[in-house]
Amino acid sequence: METPAGLGYYMPAEWAQHAATWISWPHNLDTWPGVLPEAERIMASAVRALAAGETVRINVLNAEHEHRVAALVGDVPAGRAVFHVIPTNDAWCRDHGAIFVTRHGSEAPIAATAWSFNAWGGKYPPFDLDDAVAAHMAVALDVPCFSNDLVMEGGSIEVNGRGLLLTTTSCLLNPNRNPDRSRAEIERALGDNLGAVDIVWLSGDLVGDDTDGHIDNLVRFVDASTVLVSVEPDPSDDNHAPLADNLARLRSENEQRKLGLRIIELPMPEPVFGNGLRLPASYANFYIGNRVVLLPAYGGSREETAVDTLRKHFPDREIVPLDCSAIIHGFGAFHCLTQQVPFT
Repeated sequence: METPAGLGYYMPAEWAQHAATWISWPHNLDTWPGVLPEAERIMASAVRALAAGETVRINVLNAEHEHRVAALVGDVPAGRAVFHVIPTNDAWCRDHGAIFVTRHGSEAPIAATAWSFNAWGGKYPPFDLDDAVAAHMAVALDVPCFSNDLVMEGGSIEVNGRGLLLTTTSCLLNPNRNPDRSRAEIERALGDNLGAVDIVWLSGDLVGDDTDGHIDNLVRFVDASTVLVSVEPDPSDDNHAPLADNLARLRSENEQRKLGLRIIELPMPEPVFGNGLRLPASYANFYIGNRVVLLPAYGGSREETAVDTLRKHFPDREIVPLDCSAIIHGFGAFHCLTQQVPFT
């Protein structure tokens, strides 16, 4: 069977122009106990910001849910909010949604890759609806869909659009994902489906992170050769040592493998707590839209540095900080809640 990469497909970088951004609307009361209305309000603000530059496709539960969400989103440019009745267990479209790949040429220039989803190692059953979302998204766009049985979430990978992929050993090599797959087999699947040529494995320790170390809280490309790396400035903070180790590992890989990366430090927010728990708030969980960059905001003295850092690297996009103090109760933010669709 021919693979997507064998057919010329690859996963483009997030800053490449999108045909759309796809989200699954938040609805799970267990995920956002007591804060779901506020989480929905912020997501509506995110949709309006994104819709200035691209279509936003929104998965909803049914026609009644669509009507309510449309009212929350409010006025957007005509045709820029498109609803799909694709029921979900939860809202993390980055992880349960299709990962789209593209290729040059006029015949089937875009395709979907559908990976197995087990709710981050079986932590949050049921997840049967989420596991089916990717295939439904491919049908909605009428594009080819390449399915495989590797358990993999979109938040666990980061690509530069030129064959370099970053991930973490703590997630993809975790026995709760693919206990019978070797590292070599996982690398082969990433190459076959996403066009990854070089794969860098980092560590993924972050206090409060229930994903076992998703890369999108830790290291993000802002261009093909520049990465922002989360660091904790306070030596007494529990995140300081593991993030320093992660930074050192990336620097070592960069030097030894001659990757030519420019590595820039991005501070973590000051600690954020909810329901007695340390939450995995990270400025690295930003999302790059066509005209805007959505930055999860938490207040505090470090936020201005995060905004300035993103503004420097995205001078042609507006940096839009939106308060994620409610959304982070679900242990994720804007990057976790979105998935880009490349142009056909």
